[in-house]
Amino acid sequence: MSQNKTILSGVKPTGKIHFGRYFGAVENWIRLQESYNCYYMVANYHAMTMPFEGKKLAQDSWEVCFNLLACGIKPENLFIQSLIPEHAELSWILGCYTSAGQLSRMTQFKDKSAQNAEKGSEGFISGGLLTYPVLQAADILIYKADLVPVGKDQEQHLELTRNIAQRFNNQSGQEYFPVPEALYSKVVKVMSTADPMRKMSASMGDKHNIDVFAEEKVIRKQIGSAVTDSGAADAGAMSPGVSNLFSLLNAAGATGAHASLMQDYEQGSLKYSDLKTAVADELVTISTGIRERMAELKQDRKAVKNQIKHSSHEIRKTAQETLKEVKDICGLANIRF
Repeated sequence: MSQNKTILSGVKPTGKIHFGRYFGAVENWIRLQESYNCYYMVANYHAMTMPFEGKKLAQDSWEVCFNLLACGIKPENLFIQSLIPEHAELSWILGCYTSAGQLSRMTQFKDKSAQNAEKGSEGFISGGLLTYPVLQAADILIYKADLVPVGKDQEQHLELTRNIAQRFNNQSGQEYFPVPEALYSKVVKVMSTADPMRKMSASMGDKHNIDVFAEEKVIRKQIGSAVTDSGAADAGAMSPGVSNLFSLLNAAGATGAHASLMQDYEQGSLKYSDLKTAVADELVTISTGIRERMAELKQDRKAVKNQIKHSSHEIRKTAQETLKEVKDICGLANIRF
């Protein structure tokens, strides 16, 4: 096993991989696995905190695996959370080291509780919605992760994980769990091309996101209809729509085209059609490679699923060892059949 630092990150099997998600998270995962010991999780337990359909959850879990592999995630780094039950068992143990007050103050608990009410759940708030930050802590600590890639919306959860690790260490009298640090990587915040004042999101509808698996003509059409002069910019400043297109071009790695078109913009000679064509060309190139890899994966879906089952089995060995050690520390190891 690599002696590099360990990273744990996960994605819920909800929504599709659009370019906002790709540039904001997945592409970063691809880079990180070249320098770190990475565990990437399809967090299907976490997808159960809001109303869900069992059959669709299973389908989506596998589909996300295929999507991530097509994007470039190495199969040996990828696993499905529910295939490693030790996560849930460690979550119970760590829950006993967690303040109920801390959980009730979590921002996402408050926000998602409100969303549940709006969706007509008749006031039902899942207990999992309250306690899932402890499961998230277990996800991280069971692999003794040193670093966790986070955005601003996850800082509070990571701080809770750090608190749980420190409390466990203090009460056990040993520095068992590494206290994980946040890994802030430079990522692009991609906005909707239909409304550049809002973040690209699948939940807002098809026109507000660009699927990385979309056909070329669909991508070109969406970029071609991107908002440019929205009237939201300050006088003399670049409009949010144009800025977003430049951000996409930069995220795609087209530094030469970015510099040339930015020079045109600064000289007042930029044609929006040229900028849109350049952005569309880059996104189509990325998408084409991903779609080609997906076609290869789908030629033998059973083999790919077996590959993920195998990687989950191998990764589970680490989780089992950690849980065994934790139970020993807690006095549970010698209680068995």
